Amino acid sequence: MSERGLVLFVCLHGSAKSLIAAEFFNRLAVASGLALRAASAGTEPDDSVPAHVVAAMRSDGCDVSRYRPQRLNREIATFAFAAITFEPDLSPYLPEGCPVERWTVPAVSDGYAAARDAIRERVERLITRLAAELRITGTQY
Repeated sequence: MSERGLVLFVCLHGSAKSLIAAEFFNRLAVASGLALRAASAGTEPDDSVPAHVVAAMRSDGCDVSRYRPQRLNREIATFAFAAITFEPDLSPYLPEGCPVERWTVPAVSDGYAAARDAIRERVERLITRLAAELRITGTQY
């Protein structure tokens, strides 16, 4: 993977929406043979992933019990090929030309399953689109 092979998911706390998205993205990328990888970050990160998110993600086959949310900074964002925000403004962090999408999904605190399903659907579409774009352009990651 090149230095710019990162898809960055960002939410306020870096411990729910962006984490769910990054976990699903990484699973689907591997299954699709796509060499891009995802990372999760927050502009105001929690100290840890909330227990209800850990339990819910465990039921989806993801063990995030040892994950510590990362603070978004320019160092992390430097490697972004694309970025998805669930709320925060990413312009101060991203390299020039990095495309940004804003996803509006239900709050995880209002119901994990609804938020997860909305995120998973968007991640699946993103994987399909990125795979097609990379095939068309011949870009290798």
